[in-house]
Amino acid sequence: MNSLDLPGRPENTRIVVAMSGGVDSSVVAGLLKREGYDVVGVTLQLYDHGAATHRAGSCCAGQDIDDARRVSETLGIPHYVLDYEERFRKAVIDPFAESYVAGETPIPCVSCNQTVKFADLLATAKELGADALATGHYIRSGANGAHRALYRPVDADRDQSYFLFATTQAQIDYLRFPLGGLSKPQVRAIAEEMGLAVAAKQDSQDICFVPQGKYSDIIAKLKPTAANPGDIVHIDGRVLGRHEGILRYTIGQRRGIGIASGEPLYVVHLDADRARVVVGPREALETHKIYLRNMNWLGDGPLTDVPAGGLELFAKVRSTRPPRPAVLHHRAGATWVE
Repeated sequence: MNSLDLPGRPENTRIVVAMSGGVDSSVVAGLLKREGYDVVGVTLQLYDHGAATHRAGSCCAGQDIDDARRVSETLGIPHYVLDYEERFRKAVIDPFAESYVAGETPIPCVSCNQTVKFADLLATAKELGADALATGHYIRSGANGAHRALYRPVDADRDQSYFLFATTQAQIDYLRFPLGGLSKPQVRAIAEEMGLAVAAKQDSQDICFVPQGKYSDIIAKLKPTAANPGDIVHIDGRVLGRHEGILRYTIGQRRGIGIASGEPLYVVHLDADRARVVVGPREALETHKIYLRNMNWLGDGPLTDVPAGGLELFAKVRSTRPPRPAVLHHRAGATWVE
């Protein structure tokens, strides 16, 4: 086995690297090239939204493609750009807008990993004859019986496991994450050592397709009804004011609600059917039971084997929050954590 747990010598092992044009994926390509692997760089053209295309901190847009190409030239590896704009719009941008219209807070990076990077791109990697697809995610993977499993990275501050929850077992078996054992400062130092032009490049933002972070502009364009005005209502039923569209609010928001109050108020619910923004005190946000949907169960044995008293585990409810102890329950077709 070589360093990627694949049979054969590195020079006989082809690895496709998903290159976003950032420092992380560039270092992945550099490290694998240095170890002697047959490395092929692939960059996805995901969107073209005018100003967003050359915005600092964006991802997979015009400038990033140029950066990925320059890095590939420096490393001496072949580099391909694939036009995935149409499938990215259908698989990520449209569902993102629809979720906001429904009063939810979507996670587009998960959809992108699930339907584009780890589905379409993975299939392309296999067509190119690759033995694995490597990415710049901060996560570790390793053997777990007959398959591979995901583990938290060494750099806990960069832990990206939250964004990979939809990754299937077959995808995990094919993917490799060379940065799982490194910290971000180490990665930048390696980029400097290799002479990569992106060594000091700003990290990309989570929502890559949103110009200047104004997601409400994109949603209003795709789903105009989300910009319909409505009432801002206290959980006790009082109408406190008006809003200019639920697309401008998210659960847990405190700033920019648009009303004056003697107590700190937070958005606790978005009633899409009645175009209402429901607010209340901080304690109104407390939740002790979360019902799950879109489950991707990777545990040992089937989900039906969860003990009647529940399965103790750790759960993350936000990407930037540390894992918290929780208990998973599965009963009568319903799955929830407490």
